Amino acid sequence: MTTWKKLSTSEIKKRVFGALSQNIDFYSQNTIGVPASGLDSQVFYHDAPFLEDAPFLTTLIRNPNHIGCHTLGKSESFFKGTQALERELIAICAEDILNGTPGGFDGYVASGGTEANTQAIWIYRNYFMREHKAAPREIAILCSADFHYSMSKASDLLGIEMGVVPVADTTRRIERAALEHTVATMHASGVKFFIVVANMMTTMFGSVDDPSLYAQVLLAKDVMFKIHADGAYGGFIYPFTNPDNALDFRNPHIHSVALDAHKMVQAPYGTGIFLIRKGWIKYANTKEASYVEGEDYTLIGSRSGANAVAVWMILMTYGRFSWEEKISTLMKRTDWLVKQLDSKAVSYFRNPYANIVTIRAQHLSPEVARSFGLVPDNHQSPKWYKVVVMDHVTIEKLMPLVAQIDEFNTSNASVPSQKIDSSSRGRISQG
Repeated sequence: MTTWKKLSTSEIKKRVFGALSQNIDFYSQNTIGVPASGLDSQVFYHDAPFLEDAPFLTTLIRNPNHIGCHTLGKSESFFKGTQALERELIAICAEDILNGTPGGFDGYVASGGTEANTQAIWIYRNYFMREHKAAPREIAILCSADFHYSMSKASDLLGIEMGVVPVADTTRRIERAALEHTVATMHASGVKFFIVVANMMTTMFGSVDDPSLYAQVLLAKDVMFKIHADGAYGGFIYPFTNPDNALDFRNPHIHSVALDAHKMVQAPYGTGIFLIRKGWIKYANTKEASYVEGEDYTLIGSRSGANAVAVWMILMTYGRFSWEEKISTLMKRTDWLVKQLDSKAVSYFRNPYANIVTIRAQHLSPEVARSFGLVPDNHQSPKWYKVVVMDHVTIEKLMPLVAQIDEFNTSNASVPSQKIDSSSRGRISQG
């Protein structure tokens, strides 16, 4: 692993404007065969003076199309400058954050975690079908009950089944017996190839799956499988709060990872990141895209190069050490909230490495939840409400919520409570 280093504002500007100078300039060059242009100059001012100090906005207006996958060598040469920044971003994520070997990964900036998860499942489905002559009915997605809804979308789109493993209500963990039963049932119904999606922090609970448990059970069953890590929420947190985790590329069973920069990294929406080991993205190649230089290996096709530049700029502004400090601050705020809930005997779930605290619905009224924008697990009949300690969620903003919870519980003192601790032992202590 290397350490990505922070750059000064002037260095970032120099790199981005230097990259743009290598891209096509639609207005100064006589290039007339590309079905693209900058943003409409009647609406977006291309020559505004402030753009000299605004590399992201300039990139947005210049409108680079990052169609294809640029880690494979050949891509649309019209946008080679900003493509180089995207390749650097992919290397930071795969190598510096997820501990992959240098040069050992392909990837691209997707539209979000949903696309990145679907891209992985699409690749593995095609691999099983092409290399092992599997029928679609013999392939299935396998995930926990806390799965992101993108698994359901992928199952529907790709025409393969989905197996869901129950989790314990208090620890949000998959239990071995439940996994063995699910796998055995699916295998008996004809499933021979499993695409496992292991959670690296779920969006509702911040819960984390154990990929070794999946591997042990599936190896014992003697079936083929590939494991994809869904780090769409936790990918920019968990590797820093739990550096010895089993969900990065040090684990030989982890073949791909999805990240989302438009959550914790605070990039513009539409900035998921897909990462996969070398030699695998070929199973998503669309050769019919022959007019695209380098062809297309992505689900989305045309995509904004500005989004890739935005994520690159954010990560380079911090560097590894400043990013760790930022995450540490969020964790301390989360620790503060947990201590307040403990002192008031409020039931909650909190993964010790996550900045999400999910509170039992019995401890607050729907009106309080709505007033603080708390998200329920189910809008029709909520059992949980989550607090996500993002950059803007200061202790000063958490204090009124704690006061409202305390007031509600004081007026409903007969409600029994329990504190849920998601440590490695899965302890449940009575409040």
